[in-house]
Amino acid sequence: MKKKDFIFILVTIIILLPFFVFPKVYECYETLNREHGMIMSFIKFAILSTAGEAIGLRLSKGVYNYKGFGLIPRALVWGVFGMGIKMAMTIFSAGTPVFLEYLGVNGSILALAGSLTWKKVFVAFCVSTTMNCIFAPVFMTLHKISDTHILNTGGTLKGFFSPIHFGEISQNLNWKVQWNFVFGKTIPFFWIPAHTITFILPQEWQVLFAALLGVALGVILSVASRKK
Repeated sequence: MKKKDFIFILVTIIILLPFFVFPKVYECYETLNREHGMIMSFIKFAILSTAGEAIGLRLSKGVYNYKGFGLIPRALVWGVFGMGIKMAMTIFSAGTPVFLEYLGVNGSILALAGSLTWKKVFVAFCVSTTMNCIFAPVFMTLHKISDTHILNTGGTLKGFFSPIHFGEISQNLNWKVQWNFVFGKTIPFFWIPAHTITFILPQEWQVLFAALLGVALGVILSVASRKK
């Protein structure tokens, strides 16, 4: 472990410690999360998921950042995607139980709000599966395009706000990896089980847990890359 790792860990502790030491800080967080859910989703994903990418970079290349990587543009992208994920979680957690009721699974609408039961786990699994099969592939493709755009423009804010060449980037994506690994492996073996847990949790913790999954995925992808 190097000096930069100690600094990274120390900064993380300094940011998180007040939430555990000072009850007022946590109460303020709960209030903001309840009253300004979309803004808090932007902030949580911008910080935590970008940190996940930095950790993944540290594991794969030995650094948390380098010129051209574009941490700030990536944070902006994650913030916007965080709001999209919050929207998707709201839509699918409301719509999927209604569809299950339509199919004859009585009690599905009330199951997610109730105590932990096998029906709640089943409904959470169905919500996770529908969200990850319908929303996740579009989200993952857009995220890959935005990553490529950031790297192509030198990781600068000026470059980030330049026009994105969607057609050109899409043509040059490695669709074999995107389909076989990103869609075919991470969705069924990571995202669906992980988001099943997400929808079992109390609603106020769901977006935070979803953002923390971005940290975990950054680590998983970097480890897989090193093994390859």
